[in-house]
Amino acid sequence: MKQLSETWFAEGYIDFELKKYTLLAYLKQINQYFDENKLYPQLSDLIFHYNNIVAFRENKKYLQEQFPKKLTGLQIEKLQVLYEQMIEDSELMQELEDIIHYSADKMKTTISNGAEIYEFVEENLTITPIGLLPLDVQEGYFFLSAGNSKTTRVYQYRLSIFEKHNENFRSMKTAYIEMMQRSMVYTYENIKYELIRSRNDLPNPAVYSIETELSFPVEETLLPIAKRSLVKFISLPQA
Repeated sequence: MKQLSETWFAEGYIDFELKKYTLLAYLKQINQYFDENKLYPQLSDLIFHYNNIVAFRENKKYLQEQFPKKLTGLQIEKLQVLYEQMIEDSELMQELEDIIHYSADKMKTTISNGAEIYEFVEENLTITPIGLLPLDVQEGYFFLSAGNSKTTRVYQYRLSIFEKHNENFRSMKTAYIEMMQRSMVYTYENIKYELIRSRNDLPNPAVYSIETELSFPVEETLLPIAKRSLVKFISLPQA
């Protein structure tokens, strides 16, 4: 997929029609993926660009605070200089404002399309602890099963906490282990036992099953949403 640069709306020739067609070409690609129920990394990329232009409109010095890891110092300086120049050119400033207003509306609509798919998938996931959970659930395994198949994808996970804008967030790193086949006699509990027996790094792991009847793309949709849903599930106080 052809990517937009982080500062696409303020690069080169500032012309509404030119930027409009650049944006529409990008959104057409995004929607093609959404039509195939493929959300990632397209949805997160689109949300980044939406936040980018909204923040620029609301606070022209947003860059250094909002996206220190995404944008380089040269890009930050470039946009700040550009804004200072445009203050003295009302016609050019209006052109940029029109570009940003149009782009924000179009991006918001496309984000809503992706969010509908996300929410539909999330609502159709069932997360269940397998056996007794240890006191420490920051690391363990989860089993992802989709559709009517008895095929189960086994992943190891590790939760971590990172700080952003003075707030703490949880993220999950995962590693694919293997594909296993369940049956009436080889259940999730058997898979858990086999993992404990064959892998010495986690002698008493937290283990969860994540099931859905949907047959959506795994890497682009089911797995990313399953990970986020599991983070929320683990973060909630358990009865």
